[in-house]
Amino acid sequence: MTHTIEVAQISRSLARALGLDEDLAEALALAHDLGHTPFGHTGEDALNACMSDHGGFDHNAQTLRIVTHLEKRYPEFDGLNLCWETLEGLVKHNGPLLDTEGRGIGSYAGRLIPREFLSYDALQSLRLTDFAGPEAQVAALSDDIAYNTHDIDDGLRAGFFCLEDLKSVPFLAVIIDEIFDHWPDLETSRAIHELGRRLITRFVEGVIKESHGRLIHFSGQDVEKIRLSRQAVVAFPEELGRADRDIKAFLFANMYRQKDVARIRGRAEQVVTDLFYRFIDDHSLLPDEWRRTIAARSQDDARRVIADYIAGMTDRFALNEHKRLFDVTPELR
Repeated sequence: MTHTIEVAQISRSLARALGLDEDLAEALALAHDLGHTPFGHTGEDALNACMSDHGGFDHNAQTLRIVTHLEKRYPEFDGLNLCWETLEGLVKHNGPLLDTEGRGIGSYAGRLIPREFLSYDALQSLRLTDFAGPEAQVAALSDDIAYNTHDIDDGLRAGFFCLEDLKSVPFLAVIIDEIFDHWPDLETSRAIHELGRRLITRFVEGVIKESHGRLIHFSGQDVEKIRLSRQAVVAFPEELGRADRDIKAFLFANMYRQKDVARIRGRAEQVVTDLFYRFIDDHSLLPDEWRRTIAARSQDDARRVIADYIAGMTDRFALNEHKRLFDVTPELR
């Protein structure tokens, strides 16, 4: 939730500065992670393995499934009453999914496109070979900015690395030196806050400058020209793109691959996997609403229903369910 709020705040700031639709940018930011499982990408990997012979599991595809199928708010239709621009933005905020030959590109290169995308596209074309509108591109970069900043903060507070370690990333070294040149005796906790604040500011200002330069070429033209462009119109300038890659590489090596983190990831995967197969074996363990849904489905569909149920859990609820159903539950710390 904290991450989502941060993405929404950055998205609104960027959309306002670029003269875009702030409400659309905020809606995409707020909804972009709806499909995440308990334990984030770790839970996603576990559910994807459980569903490997049944269409797999992809959190972006699950987001689309939630807003077009799983939410039941209206008497006339399933899903939410979202406009086309919101739906295409949720699906394509990271760029086109297919090339002109129908092959997966970007994060789907060499992979099957989730069938949720293809089945919805058959009902209402989402133009999977084109870019999404600029507001979706804003949400995607805001996600990167918020993710990097928050993970640096988490890593520092968890003791995985220190401010001096971060100076191995040239972009961060400049900011850290600026902070201590101005306040030589600044306490570490304040320095961490100031680093995060300056990091967001640098990235936001860089995106505004770069994107203004790209959007000027579309001045007075229909947004369709942006969708048909061969490159994103909201983007990092080259130096910030390099900084983004350097930060991600640092975090991968010094945080995501940490032995303690890997151990906790393994335990979280176990919780999700245990729950999935326990519910597969005994549908009576599910709440009444979900049991009734499964009763009307095929066995293959039953697996998808169980994946939907688990994907909607919070971390705490998943752990409590595991404690209810198993004698021993892994400690995630």
